[in-house]
Amino acid sequence: MNTFKTRFLNVLFWSIVSAAFIGPGTVTTATKAGANFQFDLLWALVFSTFACLLLQEASARITINSGMNLGQAIAKQFEGKSTKTLVLFLVIGAIVLGSAAYETGNILGSIAGLSLIFDIPQKILVLVIGLLAFFALSFSSIQTIARIMGGIVFFMGLAFFTTAIQLNPPITEILKGSFVPTIPSTEGAGLLVLGIIGTTVVPYDLFLGSGVLNKKQTINDMRFGLSVAVILGGVISMAILTVGTVITTEFTYETLAQALTYKIGPYAVYVFGFGMFAAGFSSAITAPLASAITAQSLFEEKSREKWRTQGLYFKSVYLGVLIVGLVFGLAEVKPIPAIILAQALNGLILPFISIFLIFVINDPVLMGKNNTNGWFSNILMATVMWVTMIMGVISIIKAIGSAIEIPVKQGDMLIVFVSVVTLFISVGILLLIKKYRKERELLLK
Repeated sequence: MNTFKTRFLNVLFWSIVSAAFIGPGTVTTATKAGANFQFDLLWALVFSTFACLLLQEASARITINSGMNLGQAIAKQFEGKSTKTLVLFLVIGAIVLGSAAYETGNILGSIAGLSLIFDIPQKILVLVIGLLAFFALSFSSIQTIARIMGGIVFFMGLAFFTTAIQLNPPITEILKGSFVPTIPSTEGAGLLVLGIIGTTVVPYDLFLGSGVLNKKQTINDMRFGLSVAVILGGVISMAILTVGTVITTEFTYETLAQALTYKIGPYAVYVFGFGMFAAGFSSAITAPLASAITAQSLFEEKSREKWRTQGLYFKSVYLGVLIVGLVFGLAEVKPIPAIILAQALNGLILPFISIFLIFVINDPVLMGKNNTNGWFSNILMATVMWVTMIMGVISIIKAIGSAIEIPVKQGDMLIVFVSVVTLFISVGILLLIKKYRKERELLLK
């Protein structure tokens, strides 16, 4: 009984990762994928769930084996180097700015869900959600916040599952879409695939998972809780995509509500609306929290008292992110320039974090000789690293094109070209890792 309770609480704790990546962006992208391509892009969700689990496991394993969270490990890696300050500010800038920009989307997304249920003015809903998010963030124990998020994920999953099951989706098409990768010839399908991956594998989630982890947790316990939580999150995303398949016209929340009412009945709109609210609200908590944890892990050595959990600096970071979201939410304006810049920075930081992870996980000095990756794990991580590089380059190209108002043709040929170039870079990085690992092993002799 105690074992069951321990494992249940472990899964509930790690559900904070699912709460972070299942936000309005995931709901919108997955629903749009279902509306435009039915079940054909389910495989992208399967891959992105696997990629998220792989990187999260590596980040958590670094913390357990080295005693340092991801931010501290980054700082350690650049200790004594002239580039340390630049790298740390690049990381914190991308994470905090990205979180602040998308916090508006999180708040507005939760409001979109509530608006399907209640006829309440948006500004009132913004203030209510802001107060609830602040209350949740005010808990002195991060583990308590994590378990609250776990509870929200449970009810969110229940809402999306209930809606999806009521549609009686064809099992054969779901299985085919999940395990037979295809990219439809329709223009923009490739970019939608990258969008699905990009909303699941996010940089701040890696810092969040590493930062909230109890360093005394065993590798096996971590893997069990993390695996169940992330896979559950992936299945919830698949349920969201399934709901999107009912739309036969252009995707909007209004057309989705109409389609659900026609297919299932009026109550389906309320169930989906609650799920949408839960997705936005949970992300509205995890985005500020992840920013504070990232800043804490990178800069706490300079002032430990002020950077402790709920210390002055820690609280200032998460309040800053939350306030930015509230201000833009009250103004009913989306911060487009900030989002464009955040996309560019996140496009840079995710490949960097992926490359860093694969180097550190192969460092016998930091990890211990028996805790480094095997060759098969390196190939898997290199594959994920390659995909993050593709996403990064394309997001930067799109962001630059938008910023200077030059249209960038978002065709699939762009993806093919970028894929080939980044593949050669990824192979080169793998060869460098092999050399790096041998050099570090010599230091242990």
